[in-house]
Amino acid sequence: MSITTVNKAIDAANDPVLIESASQMREASQAWKDKPVLGIDTEFVRERTYRANLGLVQVSDGETAWLVDPLAVPSLDPLVSMLDDAGILKVLHSGSEDLEVLLHSVGTLPAPMADTQIACAMLGQPLQLGYHNAANWLLGVELDKDQTRSDWCRRPLQSRQLHYAAMDVLLLPQMLEMLREKLEQKGRWGWLEEDVGRMQQLARRDPDPDRVYLRVAGAGRLKEENLKVLRALARWREIRAIRENRARGFVVQDAVIMKLAQEMPGRPDSIQDIDGIHPRFARRYGEELLGLISGARADASPIDKIQFLDDKQRAQLKRMRNLVQTKSKDLEVDPALLASRKELEKLIRTEADKEPAPERFMGWRKAVITDDLLDIIR
Repeated sequence: MSITTVNKAIDAANDPVLIESASQMREASQAWKDKPVLGIDTEFVRERTYRANLGLVQVSDGETAWLVDPLAVPSLDPLVSMLDDAGILKVLHSGSEDLEVLLHSVGTLPAPMADTQIACAMLGQPLQLGYHNAANWLLGVELDKDQTRSDWCRRPLQSRQLHYAAMDVLLLPQMLEMLREKLEQKGRWGWLEEDVGRMQQLARRDPDPDRVYLRVAGAGRLKEENLKVLRALARWREIRAIRENRARGFVVQDAVIMKLAQEMPGRPDSIQDIDGIHPRFARRYGEELLGLISGARADASPIDKIQFLDDKQRAQLKRMRNLVQTKSKDLEVDPALLASRKELEKLIRTEADKEPAPERFMGWRKAVITDDLLDIIR
């Protein structure tokens, strides 16, 4: 990668193309059709809402940055066509949130695609390596982070925001070019394609309202009756959060539904006594919550519990983590790329329940480490 190419990309951030009309969108879409590789990024706001609000979509071929304003253009169909174009490889960095935002905002996912964060991890960098650090590692470029917390849905966008947004996407094609060469030399390009495909599958899966209770801190310590109450309350909150597009915590906080599950109040005045419940919330939803609690206590259906590892399994986990460390050193990759502690625990549980190994342990990982991990368990 030449210094001239990188400098050209950096200079282009000073003059991004802001797309705010149908005619500008048509011109951009014509330019995109001839590009074999395009960098993609999104800027969004997610504070009080269940779904993130899309504020900007950035597209770049490494020489031009197109900034699509979804709040201004009458239609995003040309953007959808580009994201769906099988002849254009779309490049993102740490794309899981971008995929979720794009799917629910424009109705599609970029395909085919590559993710430079995962690619960097396959070459020894931390799995959570940020875009700015990746650009520094690969290209020796220091990027500004001053607009990270901008309100991307507020208009008009400021020049500093536009420059920041352009820089977040302009270097992606060059970064991928370098990464692809390194990955192909090591025979790992297929690894990247597999993991990106898995990322796309996960983006299409919405949380199951009947299982979100397992995410609430402290759920594993509850007795079965209390856990059923927590399941009912967490399901109710999830459905309401989706319907009203409000963040879960702005419907009711985890600590509150946990307290309700622990105390299982049976009277309206008991609801009001729960710490963290606003009187207005208690008046509005008190009777409904009491009905949920009563119904859950009478529910005879089975419930999944958080299973803690026994002594034998903890010993297995220790050996498995040691194996991951050894393998990662041999491969010169971040251990988290192979398997995190949480993923190893899940593998132990699925094997104990005689269920198939989690999908993440299939593909390229099967021969690299999964078979050896299963040998430890068995």
